[in-house]
Amino acid sequence: MYRVLLADDEADVREGLRAEIRWEECGFEIAATAENGLEALELAERLLPDVVLTDIRMPFVDGLELVRRLQAALPLAKTVILTGYDEFDYARQAVSLSVDEYLLKPFTAASLTELLRGLKERMDRERAEREDARELREHYYRSLPQLRGQFLSSLLYRRYPEAAIRRKAEQYGLSLDGEGCSVSVVRLDESGQASNAGGAEGGAAAAAESSSLRQSPDEELKLFAVLNVAEEIWSAARRGIAFLHQDSIVLMDFGIGEAGWKESCQQTLEQLARSVEFYLRLPVTIGTGLPKRSLSELQEAYEEALLALDYRLVPGMDRLVFLQDVERRPSEPLRFDELREQALARCLKVGTAEELEALLADILGEIRESHTYSGIQMYLMEVLTAICRTAQSAGVELEELLGAGAQPYAELSRLAGLGEARRWLGELGAAVMQRIAGTRQHAYKDLVEEAIRFTRAHLHDPELSIARVCSHLHISAGYFCGLFKREVKLTFLQYVLQLRMELAQELLRSTELKAFEIAERIGFSEPNYFSFCFKKHTGTTPKEYRSRAKEAEAGPLP
Repeated sequence: MYRVLLADDEADVREGLRAEIRWEECGFEIAATAENGLEALELAERLLPDVVLTDIRMPFVDGLELVRRLQAALPLAKTVILTGYDEFDYARQAVSLSVDEYLLKPFTAASLTELLRGLKERMDRERAEREDARELREHYYRSLPQLRGQFLSSLLYRRYPEAAIRRKAEQYGLSLDGEGCSVSVVRLDESGQASNAGGAEGGAAAAAESSSLRQSPDEELKLFAVLNVAEEIWSAARRGIAFLHQDSIVLMDFGIGEAGWKESCQQTLEQLARSVEFYLRLPVTIGTGLPKRSLSELQEAYEEALLALDYRLVPGMDRLVFLQDVERRPSEPLRFDELREQALARCLKVGTAEELEALLADILGEIRESHTYSGIQMYLMEVLTAICRTAQSAGVELEELLGAGAQPYAELSRLAGLGEARRWLGELGAAVMQRIAGTRQHAYKDLVEEAIRFTRAHLHDPELSIARVCSHLHISAGYFCGLFKREVKLTFLQYVLQLRMELAQELLRSTELKAFEIAERIGFSEPNYFSFCFKKHTGTTPKEYRSRAKEAEAGPLP
């Protein structure tokens, strides 16, 4: 259903339009009605209607001015002008405004129904055109292989959260199903001589193809040939993804949670190496990093695979090198990486006490008995540094929390045992979080108080607006509106109207100023609109309010 705003200063016209037209059958619903142009503008900005159906002659703001403002505020909204024969020349201005439709009064329900149905058909077509980005999708799908390659390569150089990796992979149609991950890198070994693994059984055709590859100076062609073999074998084994990256083939394995993963992976890699030698007569070396529990560790797994490749220079080393075979190290090295630091900083600034407790438990839960004392100390120092850095960026002085002359790093090193270190870091993090929250709340109140002072000082100005207040405060309108409503429990426009109505009531009680003079003093450029708002706010006209106030002041007759 498309939403419609009806604007007409005659109540019987508004009610007639509402009652006599079968709006739902035409594909529309009445969102609201307005009795003047200013009210229509306020309702349109709040309700965001699809269609505005307006009379030309209306108080405060006429129909054409309403259309002009709507085209700036709601460019996608359709506008329909209702006009009489005597206003037709005036209505021709609507043509220059690109009004979508106009209807001459008096009109019948049938003529308006026909207009609405035609308008709906056009809006349906436009919506379909906007939603059907076929050409864009075709271009996207043509570019998809390149985008996939760029995405996969980016995982080798930067750490991303696992949820973000999976979300992006789904967008590109990549399957990362499995538990954990590992990375292997296949590199051509041009210095070696390929063994005749295939013998005479390789066939004349395979020999001819491989010969052309051996003699071709085009290294890129060789890499693509190796990639084709790797993709076929890696896919058949249902291990993961194979792709070309720089001068190597990268193999991502997402099945490390399976029993016997290393043996299974080694068999697949052996088959790959033998097939490349057999069909392409190209020797390769394959390095494999340590298995990882999370996709967010792909960058580390790639770096370890490159490190494993470095061992190909060691005499007697096999063409398959698993890092865990040649280097004895903890299965999960302690690394307080960028993602953890960002998560901790975000939690300290805008998180809850429960979130902080859970996050620190996760961060410090990485520590194992297999890690060295120096490694654990370095890790704890990095966590402490992240807390101190966040506090400093938020303007929180650690000496105010820990006391003058405090030395947090020395304090951490003196703690006996990991349990005490966990408790101390948790208490420090909670104290920093509370101080940041208090500082932020104080800043919020200062901003709102300054906005209120500015508003009261400029209440007489008809140009007072959210944009003007935000310009004074040097903040965005969206941020200001949310902050103001949270602190004051009113929107800014509601607050301004309330102030103006309170001041108007005071002036009506205490002065003999006329209504138009009061309107001018409280920021209404249009006296009639002031009277309209006053009655809507208080239930009485300014004249009636003043009369009742005088009667109440005089008291009952003796």
